[in-house]
Amino acid sequence: MAEKIVATNRRARFDYTILDGLEAGIELKGTEVKSLRTAKASLSDSFARVENGEVFLYNMHISPYAFGNMSNPDPIRPRKLLLHKRQIKWLGQEASTKKLAIIPLKVYFKDERIKVEIALAKGKKSYDKRESIKKREVDREIKKISRSKN
Repeated sequence: MAEKIVATNRRARFDYTILDGLEAGIELKGTEVKSLRTAKASLSDSFARVENGEVFLYNMHISPYAFGNMSNPDPIRPRKLLLHKRQIKWLGQEASTKKLAIIPLKVYFKDERIKVEIALAKGKKSYDKRESIKKREVDREIKKISRSKN
């Protein structure tokens, strides 16, 4: 059950406070799977939204497959996420009542299937981001000091 990570959303943990996560399948067309196998994807600025009982992922960029033909799908088209009805209902209720965003954290292969890890997240304010930066710098200093002692 090896997991090959294709793309991660590194800015997500800096811009958002992650509250809860889910694993979802993703509906792809044509050569998108081949393009993902070569890790030609980006999750920056992507988000998910619940619409009419379905979850769609927006702004995920999958580069067109180099050896594909003229009918390659649009790289930034909305993609349907595959979840159970109760999960979709729960996501929609949590996102709307608590004013949370649904963001993808990573895209990966799991048993030859492509999965997307999505999370309910609350946007950070600028002072929260400064705290994150400060905490990261303190951690670096501690590691630096511990390395110099050893």
